[in-house]
Amino acid sequence: MERRNYRTNVWVDWCPGCGNFGILTGIYRALEELSLDPDRTVIVSGIGCSSKIPHFVYANGVHTLHGRAIPFATGIKLANPELTVIVHGGDGDLLGIGAGHFVALGRRNLDIVVILHNNGVYGLTKGQASPTLPLGVKTKSLVEPNIQNAFNPIMLALAAGYTFVARSYAFDTNHLKNIIKEAVLHKGAAFIDVLQPCVTFNDVYTADFYRKSVYKLEDDKAWDPYVRKPEEAQEKMLRAMEKALQQGEKIPIGRFYVNPFVSTFEERISQRLKAYPGLNPSNSVIEVQGEPVVNQKNFEKIFRDFIIETQTL
Repeated sequence: MERRNYRTNVWVDWCPGCGNFGILTGIYRALEELSLDPDRTVIVSGIGCSSKIPHFVYANGVHTLHGRAIPFATGIKLANPELTVIVHGGDGDLLGIGAGHFVALGRRNLDIVVILHNNGVYGLTKGQASPTLPLGVKTKSLVEPNIQNAFNPIMLALAAGYTFVARSYAFDTNHLKNIIKEAVLHKGAAFIDVLQPCVTFNDVYTADFYRKSVYKLEDDKAWDPYVRKPEEAQEKMLRAMEKALQQGEKIPIGRFYVNPFVSTFEERISQRLKAYPGLNPSNSVIEVQGEPVVNQKNFEKIFRDFIIETQTL
């Protein structure tokens, strides 16, 4: 297996001690062990500290708009289903302004990996409370304790329909690397909630706090998150939700729910458009020498079942 180097020459300018360094290391190691082709891998991000990642990974990178990484990634994946598409975003980006897109991806079960950098604050804009900071918690940049309830990312992902749902910790890079690898190989929408310290603005959920609090689900030999036959799905989902509700001093990390039996969005489209995904925008001629063209043959292949022939009286 060919070993590749996915590091770029761009200076990594996060604050020293930031959890993003651990997540970046996990990504490097996962991509290296999977030996993914950089030309067929796409890293998509929105806005925030976490969203600088495409600059640091030697692959196709798309640095998009605040909260809009998932719709960009959706378009990329549908246009070229052969690509490996990985979304990176912060808790404010993906679960604040981007929450509607996050839910939509789960409903569709499109074959994309979403990695949430979860530090409880908007780090790039100086530490405001994010959607994952619990009610009543006061971090160093807040004048008063947080006035809003928090999202539970695992519960939201399960309810939305993600078929691979997991959590890891930024500074356990071996654990994170293994979960990223499994998420990439999973067929369907995959979500990883990565707990990470923000050393500058979050003085509550620190590296020391997580070191004492996180425990691995896989250490429980009775825990089995994998749906092994379709009729197990509901039971496994309910058990995953019970684990997801564990908050506070003991926080579980690991796989919560893995269901390979749900059809992907690409498969559902192929049932409507018989030529897809074999014929898709990425392999269709759209211009010749700068002039746009209408490929009649491709058009008829794609829309054959929808063409209505009429006769003029």
